[in-house]
Amino acid sequence: MPIDLRDIDETQAPLLDHLIELRTRLLRAIVALLIGFGICFYFAEDIFGFLVRPLTAAFEDGQGKLIYTQLYEAFFVELKVALFAGFFFSFPIIANQMWAFIAPGLYAKEKKAFLPFLIATPLLFTAGASLAYFVVMPTAFRWFLGFEGQVGGLDIEALPGTGNYLGLVMQFILAFGITFLLPVLLLLLSRAGIVTREQLISARRYVIVGVVALAAIVTPPDPGSQLILAVPLLLLFEGSLILMRFQKPIVYGSEEEDEASLDDAGDAELVEGD
Repeated sequence: MPIDLRDIDETQAPLLDHLIELRTRLLRAIVALLIGFGICFYFAEDIFGFLVRPLTAAFEDGQGKLIYTQLYEAFFVELKVALFAGFFFSFPIIANQMWAFIAPGLYAKEKKAFLPFLIATPLLFTAGASLAYFVVMPTAFRWFLGFEGQVGGLDIEALPGTGNYLGLVMQFILAFGITFLLPVLLLLLSRAGIVTREQLISARRYVIVGVVALAAIVTPPDPGSQLILAVPLLLLFEGSLILMRFQKPIVYGSEEEDEASLDDAGDAELVEGD
């Protein structure tokens, strides 16, 4: 059967338009990240000083220090700090560009369903990161420093390196921030009809084991930080089950109604235009 070239052109046109839009969105996200990186690099020393405070408080007054054993280590630490902080500061713009690309392909009912999760995601991540910074890190650092002393007549002294310390801080913040998104994941799966509340209740014992195992993997090997992560996660899991009582899966109507809903969604986009 002969191929109509006009059909090919009409098929490729929307795909090319989507690829061009995707490129535009990615460029805007990268520019936002670079601007955030540049600003944060200027204040990298102050930002790193803020991240060092939990360790400073764990040491006795005037006794703590950070060292670097390679000449370039301190410089690369500042680069990592700037990139780490720049991503968080530019994330609202990056998320907006992602949503602007995805939103036109969603029905109005899907947009209304996902909007609360878009708001809850940064709030829960911030809550997890704050718990790590203000509670877990000081507790863990005091526990780590408790191993200082003498063994076999030799002094054991903690001399943390700047690179290793930054890696540990990033591990704490990301681990607690990402794992605190558990309710968002569960409620999204429930909203999409993939899992039900009854299934999660029946699997509660396995969830508890999984949460404890996850806390042991993503946190340093001290029981205090593992416990501080596991308990809030279990509470968030139980809270998700309560919220599921008031949440119903997305129900789609006829094909015509869904197409009309999609058209209405395109006319009332919640994102900025090009």
